[in-house]
Amino acid sequence: MKKQKKNKVAYLPTDFAKEQYATYAKQKRQVIFRRRRLAVICTVGIVAFISIGYSLARDYARLATLNTYKQETLVEQKQVNKQVKQLKADVALLEDDDYVAKLARSRYFYSKDGEINFKIPDSDSQSPTESSDK
Repeated sequence: MKKQKKNKVAYLPTDFAKEQYATYAKQKRQVIFRRRRLAVICTVGIVAFISIGYSLARDYARLATLNTYKQETLVEQKQVNKQVKQLKADVALLEDDDYVAKLARSRYFYSKDGEINFKIPDSDSQSPTESSDK
C-alpha cells in the first residue's frame, strides 16, 4: 500500500495565516474559473470553425457542379444556335416561290401541266452488281 506522507508543517491559526489561506483559495478558484472559461471559448471557436469549414466545402462542391452544368449548357446553346440559323435559312428558302416549286417537284412528284417526272436513283446508292465487284 501507499505510504501517506506526514505533513511536517503545522498550521498556525493566526489571522494572517487565515487571510493568506483565503487569498490562496480565492486565487485557485479564479485560475479554475479562467481555465473553464478558456475551455468554453475554445470549444465554441472550434465548433464555429468546423461549421464554417463544412459550409465552405459544401459551397465549393456546389460551385464545381454548377460550373460543369454551365459548360454543358454552353455547348448545348451553341448547338441550338446552329440549329436556329439553319432553320432561319430554311425559312428564307421556303419564302422563295421557285425553290418551293422545285422542292415540291423533286420530293412529292408534282409537275407542271404537260410535264412528266422520272425518278432517277441517287449517285450515292450503288446497284447490286457494283457492290459485288468490290
